[in-house]
Amino acid sequence: MPLLSRRLNPPLRDWKGRSVWILGASSGIGRATAEALHRQGARVIISARHAGALQDFERGREGCLALPLDVTDAQAVAAAAQTVLTHAGRAPDLVLYCAGHYRPLRATEFDLAEMQHHLAVNYGGALHLLDAVLPMLLAAGQGHLALVGSVAGYRGLPMSLAYGPTKAALNNLAENLYLDLHSLGLGVSIINPGFVDTPLTAQNSFSMPALIGADEAAQHMLQGWAQGRFEMNFPRRFTRWMRLLRCLPDAWYFSAVRRITES
Repeated sequence: MPLLSRRLNPPLRDWKGRSVWILGASSGIGRATAEALHRQGARVIISARHAGALQDFERGREGCLALPLDVTDAQAVAAAAQTVLTHAGRAPDLVLYCAGHYRPLRATEFDLAEMQHHLAVNYGGALHLLDAVLPMLLAAGQGHLALVGSVAGYRGLPMSLAYGPTKAALNNLAENLYLDLHSLGLGVSIINPGFVDTPLTAQNSFSMPALIGADEAAQHMLQGWAQGRFEMNFPRRFTRWMRLLRCLPDAWYFSAVRRITES
């Protein structure tokens, strides 16, 4: 098979009986993905800080487990991982880190506490998760780690001073994880959505091009896992241009972004 067409991960298609742990599943993309996977027969464990929303999801869904959790608490994440292992009876087939924090911010209104909170949730929480689940996945010799990044991590964007760098870190982290874990039988993927209609993007006061719903985002992710892809970015009518901008020389890039944002 030609190198460029080779699947980068073992395809995940049949979800019946598979165990999935989704962190950041109280709303938005995480919640929609949990619903989609449950409909396909997965045993879904969902975590987030908002216990009420998790319990609403768990109610009436056989095999599901609501596991309230603050991802910034390393000990709580470690304890939750052990609960997941006990509930599933083995290492989960998919661990999806979808927890995220976003507040529009510019350097002219620099807020150190806000910067650090973005870092703690968007990146630090992912590290806490890796510390908790990597040993069990390595011992099992199988499983898939998925991180939700953003096209905001491709290059600097207006109002993304706090958010963008954390998503760039997740992209780099995912690439390093893939290099280290692929040969050991583990799958790794990074999901870079464009604008998705969620409580986070509801804060934006500007027009969001190619805005899609969380359910559509979840379907893109399931399709990407079924195809064994490493990176998923969607909707392509928007993200293809963001990927192209990433390749521009710096002067061209800054000029293009200024023209877009000032128009």
